[in-house]
Amino acid sequence: MLFLHAVNPLYVASGFAVGALVGMTGVGGGSLMTPLLILLFHIHPATAVGTDLLYASVTKTGGSLVHGFNKTIDWRVVTRLTMGSLPASLLTLLGFHLLAIDPALLNLLITKVLGGTLMVTALALLFRKRLLANYSRRVVVLSDSKTFTLTVLTGVILGVLVTITSVGAGALGVTALLLLYPELPVAKIAGSDIAHAVPLTLVAGLGHLMNGGIDTTVLVSLLLGSLPGIMLSSMFAPRMPDLAMRLILAAVLTISGLRLLA
Repeated sequence: MLFLHAVNPLYVASGFAVGALVGMTGVGGGSLMTPLLILLFHIHPATAVGTDLLYASVTKTGGSLVHGFNKTIDWRVVTRLTMGSLPASLLTLLGFHLLAIDPALLNLLITKVLGGTLMVTALALLFRKRLLANYSRRVVVLSDSKTFTLTVLTGVILGVLVTITSVGAGALGVTALLLLYPELPVAKIAGSDIAHAVPLTLVAGLGHLMNGGIDTTVLVSLLLGSLPGIMLSSMFAPRMPDLAMRLILAAVLTISGLRLLA
């Protein structure tokens, strides 16, 4: 009874809606859930980020299990990304702790970085195909050593962004991997990106948990909605027009980004 009393139907509905969009578009829930928690439910930005990180680690664990069963994870790519992202995440968390940033300033930092990241994510969604086409025409095939270095560097950037804002491991990560590994099937790109997000969001989320930046009631309610949302939308995803979903999602991200940057 206490458990049911703690469940908030609005958070469950939000989790279901975000889970459904993630299942249809493949974009990480952070770019949708974190601004929703901040703008609609007025949750403290640091708490919203920490809660969303643990929410993402649970939901993407389920996705990783499915991709692993289907053999659509390239563990070489996951390892390279993790070599950069986990140390970057830990250093970012350490920096927050050592600098003892004023809560109001931290709020402002998270809000502005999140707004900027959402805008870049929207652009990545809108212009991904054009970007890939231009890249394939102008750039020669990278050597394995350069691909290794750039993949680790991509992990570093994602580690910092995800730890600060919970956004970055979805559209930005997939776009980067498509550029670095054009020979891989898209399914393996998506699977590798999701598998990499699991340890990253878990480590970053636990770091926020140690600093008290988690709302467990919100987390449980979100998961109760998002897990069935992801499963149901995954069944219907092949029937949805990709361009329409991409435009709708980009519009939502742009509006959220502008609101946060205002």
